[in-house]
Amino acid sequence: MSVMAPPKGRKRIEDAADNDDRWLLTYSDMITLLMALFIVMWSISSVNIAKFDELKASLKSAFSGKVLPGNDSVLTGQTAPFDQDGTPVQMINPVDQQPIFSMKSISASITQSAARQDTENLKHIQQEVERYAQQHGFASEVRTTINERGLVVRLLTDKVLFDSGSAVLQPQGLPLLGEISRLLTRADIVNPVRVEGNTDDVPIHSAVYPSNWELSTARADAVLEFLLGKGVKPKRLSVAGYGEQNPIASNATAAGRSTNRRVDLVILRRSFKPASS
Repeated sequence: MSVMAPPKGRKRIEDAADNDDRWLLTYSDMITLLMALFIVMWSISSVNIAKFDELKASLKSAFSGKVLPGNDSVLTGQTAPFDQDGTPVQMINPVDQQPIFSMKSISASITQSAARQDTENLKHIQQEVERYAQQHGFASEVRTTINERGLVVRLLTDKVLFDSGSAVLQPQGLPLLGEISRLLTRADIVNPVRVEGNTDDVPIHSAVYPSNWELSTARADAVLEFLLGKGVKPKRLSVAGYGEQNPIASNATAAGRSTNRRVDLVILRRSFKPASS
């Protein structure tokens, strides 16, 4: 007995109906997921306002750097704002704490180190100048002293640097100035150098130098030009002429006047600040 197959047109209609109903499965899955999402969002939106305020206050205290003793805070190891064991933290009073380093202490240390280096350099130059002067017959014409300004190398002009009433350097003084220049151009010597010309109080009236002011300044300029020629940097040098205004001996005697006729090379301390006028 044979079974008759359904007509072909009816089979196609039933398959089309099955395909049209499949979207319902996808739709139901989407609705389920949306419901789950809304449930999760609702559950996390239920915030304990009191706990939230405690957390906000604690974070504000932490970031402001102000932790008040006795208050519950995440920095003090308390359980607020959450009910969990806190780690005890030792309270630190910012007022009582002193920084290990500060710009003031660093600056003071640098200044002290530079002052010590200056003193050592000035003493070395003083010893070298005195040794050279002693060995080459200039001991009576060269004086050195260290004071608050720095090292003063005093060169008496008579028979060493200049003839009377002249600002032209004499050959006999050039080796001495050359030795001083060599010491000043050492790599570790960076101190400023001031060249100061001085005379006695005997007036001078010449076509070249109307007064002792011009003569003392011209002599200081001549020494400065020599130092420049030997490699001393221009930015380290300054010059002044004082005429007879800065005597170091009495002008009443010939010996005193001879002492006052001088050129002072002042190797200044780096920390020295001239008094304001």
